[in-house]
Amino acid sequence: MKRKLSLLALIFTLLLVAGCTRYEPVALMPGYTEAPEEETLPKTAETVTSADPSSESQESIEIESAAEPVRVKGIYLGASPCGMDDFMDRVIKRIDETELNAVVIDVKDDFGRITYDMQSVPLVNEIGAVDVKIGDINALIKKLHEHDIYCIARVVAFRDPYIAEQRPDLALHLPDGSLFRDNKGDAWVNPYKKEVWDYLVDIGKAAGEVGFDEIQFDYIRFCTERGINDVVYDENDTLGRGKTDIITEAVGYMSEKLNEAGLFVSCDVFGTIIGSEIDAESVGQNYSDMVEELDYICPMIYPSHYASGNFGLEHPDKEPYSTILGALTRSKTELSWSRKKDRPQAIVRPWLQAFTASYLGSGNYMEYDEEAIRAQIQAVYDAGYDEWLLWNASADYFYDGLLTPEEEEEENRRIEESRAALPEESYENAEEMMNSQNTSGTELSQELEDALENGELSESDRAILSESGDLIISDDSDEDIPKEGQVSGEQ
Repeated sequence: MKRKLSLLALIFTLLLVAGCTRYEPVALMPGYTEAPEEETLPKTAETVTSADPSSESQESIEIESAAEPVRVKGIYLGASPCGMDDFMDRVIKRIDETELNAVVIDVKDDFGRITYDMQSVPLVNEIGAVDVKIGDINALIKKLHEHDIYCIARVVAFRDPYIAEQRPDLALHLPDGSLFRDNKGDAWVNPYKKEVWDYLVDIGKAAGEVGFDEIQFDYIRFCTERGINDVVYDENDTLGRGKTDIITEAVGYMSEKLNEAGLFVSCDVFGTIIGSEIDAESVGQNYSDMVEELDYICPMIYPSHYASGNFGLEHPDKEPYSTILGALTRSKTELSWSRKKDRPQAIVRPWLQAFTASYLGSGNYMEYDEEAIRAQIQAVYDAGYDEWLLWNASADYFYDGLLTPEEEEEENRRIEESRAALPEESYENAEEMMNSQNTSGTELSQELEDALENGELSESDRAILSESGDLIISDDSDEDIPKEGQVSGEQ
């Protein structure tokens, strides 16, 4: 059977970054004007004792959330490394020496397994979901908090092959009754099942019980791989709701329950959903709707995940500053256009690239070192945002590219002075701006297409791709190939 590769944006967008000295928001499009962003704080910032009254499986637990919001500058650590004391001691030392102040730790991983001995969620125990990677979670969180490190629990949501196998009633099904499986053979859970939402809420509360400050949902979306259009949904579950409807509703439901328990809530989303209805409908993530339900939204805008032509760049991966600035300029435009006076919006905290995308092929990528990371961070500030997270699946970071606490303090002062001097502007033509910005190249590089088709990628590159996202491969029929601009993959 002949196999056909989809768009590069579809293959890569998200893994679970040149610089410029300008600190004011900068636009890539002629005629761009900006309104000062309303000050937005997370929806919850106090200590609350609460149990979800709608969830019979979760006992009342006391959670102490962060006393006040933290301007996060963090790194992803996964789970296994967090179980190694020597490794964590080195990481904590590096964090103490730099501007970093937060870590993202897997609590529910990409395989649906709970990474520490979680006892307070009956369904976790019922299906045997625990696969201990972190031996003493309480000691770990205690040590991190002693160093004023903000702790974010990553909870993979609807890509959960484990519970899908143990509870097939919660999984996606094909017309013959069999489980839908992605190209790795993994089953997914059904986003329309409210029992899944409650399961995720209970896991989030349990993470709060051991001291996590924030719950971050990843894979909070529909699968986009071959065969997904054949999945059958029960009308009693869908109730006429489309993909973006149900994802937004699920996010709002889980966020509300976890906020009531004193926890901050964030979601990882595809970068290309910003300004693209096609991409939003494909995965079920509507950027401007989701920001109204969350404390933080984390667009995954890695330069390697944008195809040639995006933001007018021939090779986005080789221009980290311009790519991040272009993506976040688009974010500012859309959120200013969609802002409602009575609906606060989430703080935007983008994921930045801290890995080298050698799988793009010769001439299409660059080595990502401390300079590339600094360039991306600079672009975040120049776009008018303040928070960021670095993604490296191996937790191997260039710490030398980060500022010392003293340097950070001076940089913050310069940023504040620069922004205070900006004139008050507006987004009167925001909708027109969004339409003009929503043009992007979508062709795969010939080198990458050939390598994927002929199986020439090395094992290490395939491992990177596996962690970066899901390859969308189809047969001769175009039925399952998302249209131009659609995205696929996760971090």
